[in-house]
Amino acid sequence: MYVNTVTYQNFRNIENAELTFSPGVNIVWGDNAQGKTNALEGIYCFACGKSFRGVRDKELLRFGSTYGMAELHFTDAKREQCLGLQLSSEKTRGMRRNGVPIRRSSDFVGVFHAVLFCPEHLSMIKGAPQLRRSFLDTAICQLKPQYLAALSDYARILKQRNAVLKDASRSVSARMPLYEVLTEQLAALNTRIVLTRMKYIRLLSQSVNEFLSDMTGGREHVTLSYVSDAAPEAHGGSVGAGAEEIQKAFYELCCSYAAREFAAETTLHGCHRDDMAILLNEREARLYASQGQDRSIVLAMKLGEGELSRTATGEYPVFLFDDVLSELDTMRGQYLMQRLGGRQVILTSCNPSLFAGMDVHMIRCTEGAYTNVQT
Repeated sequence: MYVNTVTYQNFRNIENAELTFSPGVNIVWGDNAQGKTNALEGIYCFACGKSFRGVRDKELLRFGSTYGMAELHFTDAKREQCLGLQLSSEKTRGMRRNGVPIRRSSDFVGVFHAVLFCPEHLSMIKGAPQLRRSFLDTAICQLKPQYLAALSDYARILKQRNAVLKDASRSVSARMPLYEVLTEQLAALNTRIVLTRMKYIRLLSQSVNEFLSDMTGGREHVTLSYVSDAAPEAHGGSVGAGAEEIQKAFYELCCSYAAREFAAETTLHGCHRDDMAILLNEREARLYASQGQDRSIVLAMKLGEGELSRTATGEYPVFLFDDVLSELDTMRGQYLMQRLGGRQVILTSCNPSLFAGMDVHMIRCTEGAYTNVQT
């Protein structure tokens, strides 16, 4: 899979632009605050349906604009395809696939696949559980669009359940029947999400360990596992318990904590609080890994994500790297570039000299304008 062109109108600081890419390594370079990351952000929107910066659609619009668009032409193993996004400050977004309007995000996400690696990801090992859950969810959504629908349904039921817990206008006994109904619904969705994450982590752990071992000459190994109060069997990466057992365990756990939840006015358990444990040489990486080891693990995780995407779809995704080489030392940077042969890479950088003598396609970025540069 590779991107042919991406077109922008009133997107971030880009008034009008069309970028053309080669199937190999592409370098978008320029000074800071010129629009390099904006170009990658738009491409990634087609993979995950949202910005990796966590902003709303209207914040993607060029300052002073009420309308914007982005269009991606890419080639997969079967044919060339086109995805389109229409953005508005007043209306909901418009989505198209090969000219046909799409209403549901779950029908849009999963058509185009990309792996993103940005400096913020380097805090994934020692950062909050939310960072690791986000990594899992964005990777899985591209491979299983129905998983995105499950996440959306879970968030909706969770919001309703928390509203019941916060409703001080009624007694606890009056709220209990609805609380139980919503707990049953949440338990079913929680089970689907947990089992999907567990399966993905089990496959990812093997791939990540292979990359890390290769990177370190066999000196280091890593194990990933899922951590969930309602599915203790998940620890160690085993899917052990089936759906019925996990659903029952979650429902009973919530009911046993009902008094505490009503007091706290929030849902205390569920996949929205779960985590991914990362062990480096059988010790918690969060506590014991050095900064360099953190970077090695995250790099291996991103390469592993790409391998799982290839296994699931039959082709490599597009790799998007936002100023990552400046955050990696020479050894890790060289390893990254060596392992990306046969894949399309779109990489941003402030320093084009890093790629001198390499077979790359250079694109100069200046104030939201992009120019192909001969190398």
